Amino acid sequence: MIFTSQLAVPGKGAVRSTVKGVALCRLPHFRDARGLLSVAESGDHIPFEVRRVFVVTGVTGPAIRGDHAHLTLRQMLLCVHGGCEVTVDDGENRQSFVLDDPTLAILIPPMVWSLQHSFTPDAVLLVLASEKYDPVEYIRDYDEFLARVKAPH
Repeated sequence: MIFTSQLAVPGKGAVRSTVKGVALCRLPHFRDARGLLSVAESGDHIPFEVRRVFVVTGVTGPAIRGDHAHLTLRQMLLCVHGGCEVTVDDGENRQSFVLDDPTLAILIPPMVWSLQHSFTPDAVLLVLASEKYDPVEYIRDYDEFLARVKAPH
């Protein structure tokens, strides 16, 4: 397994990860005396139509969020305040990214195990999803996930 705790991100475009299909993106942003404006538009910066949005806040101590994979759903995660770490795993490679800047976003494709951890007390994690909530869409057992990704197609 490959594990990296930091990845440099250029000012434009996306940085592919060692985990298949995952990319860390620097969103377009504008800073002036009034503050910072970060932009993410479906079709341009978000490679899917957003059908669900949710926010994770108030995560305390060593709590872990996520800890599952999706069959077909795609996600974009960004920490709009504070920070957290996102660990992604495709069954062969594992990599972690620190989201501590509202201009950084991570794109997570289907069939990638993801967990969010190491939240700062003030963290606000925004998740944009390609599908509405469907419990059948989740793989919550890591061994089942590994069996599915290693099964012949």
